[in-house]
Amino acid sequence: MEISFVRIDDRLIHGQVATVWTKASGCNRIMACSDEVANDPLRKQLLLQVCPQGYKAYVLPIEKAIAAYKNPKYDSFKTLFLFTNPTDVLRMIEGGVDFKSVNVGGMCFKEGKTQITNAVCVDDKDIESFKKISEKGVELELRKLAQDSKVDLIDKLKSLNLI
Repeated sequence: MEISFVRIDDRLIHGQVATVWTKASGCNRIMACSDEVANDPLRKQLLLQVCPQGYKAYVLPIEKAIAAYKNPKYDSFKTLFLFTNPTDVLRMIEGGVDFKSVNVGGMCFKEGKTQITNAVCVDDKDIESFKKISEKGVELELRKLAQDSKVDLIDKLKSLNLI
């Protein structure tokens, strides 16, 4: 399976992903990877319904996504991987998925989170996962829109004295 693009966006499949990131990444498949979402029949169904025409979408728990990545029968897939949080990305990497770069595009505000950009809020668990991902040599870049300039996430966290 070819990795076309990896994005953390807690909305998963939505307008920006459907119209811009699919084209920018050159993917032919969209894989939303989340135990929580995969186990929520309504949310899963809604995500599959908003998949843009011409693409095939899947909503899988992390372990099944890792197994699919490793399965040679999916070698023709050019996959846009979507996640709601960095902890799930780290689980995929630790499970043997060879991500080189992760785009961090949208993590909404919740109690206990700190806003670091207009679209990304993090808590201590997120920061710890980002540090571990970075230590594995994976690029972490902040970019809400495809045409935006990349900003190094770790540098941003350091500049805000969060690490």
